[in-house]
Amino acid sequence: MSGAAAIVIGASAGAIQALSRILPALPAAYPIPVLVVVHIPPDRSDLLAPLFQARCRLVVKEAEDKEPILPGFVYFGPSDYHLLVEADRTMSLSADEPVLYSRPSIDVLFESAADAYGASLVGVILTGANEDGAAGLRAVAAAGGVALAEDPVAAFAPAMPSAALELCAEAQSMSLDAIAAYLVGLGTS
Repeated sequence: MSGAAAIVIGASAGAIQALSRILPALPAAYPIPVLVVVHIPPDRSDLLAPLFQARCRLVVKEAEDKEPILPGFVYFGPSDYHLLVEADRTMSLSADEPVLYSRPSIDVLFESAADAYGASLVGVILTGANEDGAAGLRAVAAAGGVALAEDPVAAFAPAMPSAALELCAEAQSMSLDAIAAYLVGLGTS
């Protein structure tokens, strides 16, 4: 289980409830950075970072362009920008066209992170009502990383984890509590 250099998480409908089961479980000295994309309407300002900062032991912030990715941080992609990971493991923001009607796009984050981190990346697809993230999770697995998806049966909106499991044969279906326990374990091994 060891060797993870970064974790990427994607969620849409039902995201706050699902992330509330996972992110607060991570301990204060967690050694792995976590990058999160949630489908947020473009007219919403930065709501997620302050909400989760109040619940988490890690530093939670909105990602900034050219910012280095550091352990002990949870980074949320800002509304109306794609969040990408560069080869030098910094973040970049892009106003390119929406992907599957979404900006930020989960696929864009996961595919760029898979290029940057390869086999040391863990990708997690949570609840959502479209197919964004399925191709990205497949890219994580193709790069040798670990691919996880929320059990669609228990998900608030099962379409997104179902699509990810269908497109990415290597993906493991897990409950939210099992995902949380797995991620916590990565930081202690």
